[in-house]
Amino acid sequence: MKHGLIILFSILSIYCFGQNPSNKKAQNLFEKASPFIQKQDYPAAAQLLESAVQADPQFQTALIVLGDVYRIQKKYAEAKANYQKAININKNVLPEVIFNLAQMEFATAEYVKAKQHFEQFIPLDKSAERNKKAKKYLLDCDFAVEAIKKPVKYIPKNLGEGVNTTNAEYFPALTADGETLIFTRQINGNEDFWTSQFKNNEWNTATPLSNKINTAKYNEGAQTISPDGKYLFFTGCNRPDGLGRCDIYVSHREGADWGEPYNIGSPVNSEYWESQPAISPDGSTLYFVSNRPGGAGGYDIWKSTITADAKWGPAINLGPEINTPFDENTPFLHADGKTLYFSSDGWPGFGNKDIYYSRLDDTEKWQKPINVGYPINSFEDESGLVVSADGNLGFFSSNLKDGYGAQDIYSFGIPERARPLKISYVKGIVKDKDSQKTIESNVQVVDLKTNKTVFDDYTDPTTGSFLAVMPVGSNYLFNVNAEGYMFYSENFELKAGDINKPYQIEVYIEKIKAGGNVTLKNIFFDTNKYNLLPASIKELEVLITFLNDNPTVEIEIQGHTDNVGDDKLNEKLSFNRANAVYVYLIKNNIEAKRLTFKGFGASKPIADNKTELGRKNNRRTSFVITKV
Repeated sequence: MKHGLIILFSILSIYCFGQNPSNKKAQNLFEKASPFIQKQDYPAAAQLLESAVQADPQFQTALIVLGDVYRIQKKYAEAKANYQKAININKNVLPEVIFNLAQMEFATAEYVKAKQHFEQFIPLDKSAERNKKAKKYLLDCDFAVEAIKKPVKYIPKNLGEGVNTTNAEYFPALTADGETLIFTRQINGNEDFWTSQFKNNEWNTATPLSNKINTAKYNEGAQTISPDGKYLFFTGCNRPDGLGRCDIYVSHREGADWGEPYNIGSPVNSEYWESQPAISPDGSTLYFVSNRPGGAGGYDIWKSTITADAKWGPAINLGPEINTPFDENTPFLHADGKTLYFSSDGWPGFGNKDIYYSRLDDTEKWQKPINVGYPINSFEDESGLVVSADGNLGFFSSNLKDGYGAQDIYSFGIPERARPLKISYVKGIVKDKDSQKTIESNVQVVDLKTNKTVFDDYTDPTTGSFLAVMPVGSNYLFNVNAEGYMFYSENFELKAGDINKPYQIEVYIEKIKAGGNVTLKNIFFDTNKYNLLPASIKELEVLITFLNDNPTVEIEIQGHTDNVGDDKLNEKLSFNRANAVYVYLIKNNIEAKRLTFKGFGASKPIADNKTELGRKNNRRTSFVITKV
């Protein structure tokens, strides 16, 4: 009814400026259109108004209202033509008619004319809100003139009948391996989550996500999924446990099903509107949209980071680097942890909401947002973009001509400049080495360049599986540990510029027992030196935790080298390196009686010293359990 009231207001307020119709037929047809407008039957209203104008081509008021009706139906060319005819009859019209004409010129790519009419409108209108929009449109006109000269490749592809139906499908969310899609489907006014698996190069028939999350009474929507597919954050509105009209909830995957969702509470949720969550790849920071006080505009993007006591910290506005006096929504943080995609009607664009991206620089500051380009963005609202882990595909919802009904979900190639940073991931299963059974264990991945933990979570309790994302261009510590087991140590070096295939591994860990041996693959020394490098500290902390958790265990620390160089010097070097680890453990309150150390030089190779890779593997620090 909102649009009908706007047009009825136009009829009453503009009438005094329009010329009276030259005949009663035109007047009668004009009056007959009013109830259809009230009922929002715009096609019927347009037909009557067209007849009124045909009966009297100088009927200015009918032309203006006809322009309004076509504008609401998004028939921009027709709306523009009628506004222009009305102004040609008599330039003495309300300023909002000039504003509407300028909007329609903008929508039909007449940016120079649109700019002229927005400039004409600003000094005539007393509405601060419309003036603000008009000044924003002036920036949009300048932007659009240049952007349309440099279109980006855009070929949207419908995801097919496995995902899309005659109902509305929207808000896609994708796991990092690209194998699981979760989206919102609306059926008879009720929003629920559905999921589809990518197999045999197509999306399989979607099924309801879980009856623990989907409800018949409430709507579930605007969701994000963690890269490993284990945590689903979503929006729930008007629920009994809600703090405001809409709150953010989370559910954890438990084997084949999902756990009961719960409200994540204050300070993320408030008495205001919180929605459209986006979780960082390490799970530590949640981005969301809110209209709470303290923002730059009506709806802003905020963030909250988990504190040391495992609670969500205070909500922090992303500030003027991202937010504007207008509205920002649908944030999506890529799995690279540094590229944020979002929609805004405040940054220069093609009018209404466009999709932008911004990247964190080395000082953790968001860079100026960049419009993803034309024709991905247009005069219509564009929002809800997510990007695949490899950065090649974008997923969004739209009403395009080849759709199955209402909104469908599509994919398209992301323009080169708008792609995120390269990432890879480790996807695997943890098993007991002896029984071959999967076990629940903790997986930790640390970026040794920044000393930041990029993944720290438990494997699936049923399947023993995990998926950890790692941006390309760094060195990563990878540890797996479980109660009663020796821990597993690995190192992944992902060089900048490499296009690495994801690591698919099975990790076998042994129960703690005398004679058990672990190679510490993240203990580092400079060539021919034995001072521990800073990158070794994280691995040593893991070893210290292991020893503290198992207070009866005693170990022998062992140093090894390759066979290059003098045997005695190699033996001395390996001895000193083992001693360096021994000293560090003692300084960190591990009792000396639980520790011994030896240097073996090149006497115990585990690989062929004839290759560089073999020699690298032989240069190692390890420990052996001497007593349980």
